[in-house]
Amino acid sequence: MAWVDPGHVENRTMIISPRGHLQRVNPEARVVYVDNDPMVLAHGRALLAENNKATISTCDIFQPLEILKDASVLEHLDFSRPLALLQVGTLHHYLGVDSAALMQTYIDALPAGSFVAISHFFDPRDPQEPELSELAVQMEDKFIHSPMGSGRFRTRDEIQAMFGDLEMIEPGLVLCDDWWQDGPRLRMLSAVRHCIVGGVGRKR
Repeated sequence: MAWVDPGHVENRTMIISPRGHLQRVNPEARVVYVDNDPMVLAHGRALLAENNKATISTCDIFQPLEILKDASVLEHLDFSRPLALLQVGTLHHYLGVDSAALMQTYIDALPAGSFVAISHFFDPRDPQEPELSELAVQMEDKFIHSPMGSGRFRTRDEIQAMFGDLEMIEPGLVLCDDWWQDGPRLRMLSAVRHCIVGGVGRKR
């Protein structure tokens, strides 16, 4: 998970992959990464050693109140101005049934004008293409019984609920491959790529 403070710029551009790229767009942008995996922390700290605009919080991303009180977060970000919260590839590792409530805690803390980006494993539950749902069930079972131990494939309604009452940015909650395409699609998507969706919402 990452928090992004785009800095004092006229056009605040949210970059979905903020590491390095965002600060090329705006060197004053500040980023807080959140992770508690020891290997990730060691690698991240080495990468950020000379970057005083980015830091890492070691909190549990599924404990939002803990993160919102964390000194490194509060010192690094200005919660009086719009921020971006990136939950990209994270929330499907939360196995609880209250994922919407978890995200609402984050959303409530964001200033108006902030953005939230989420990508998530997806169970289409489409009667026209039952094989995709079967694939989602199979992949979830593999993830949960792997060393990772988590990987929940949720329905569209369950994922949409994580955005609360945010204003969805076009094209809305869609397959990740359908977000801001670089050009024409030259080949059909694999079945697996039909099982991950993403969206961006803005807090009014």
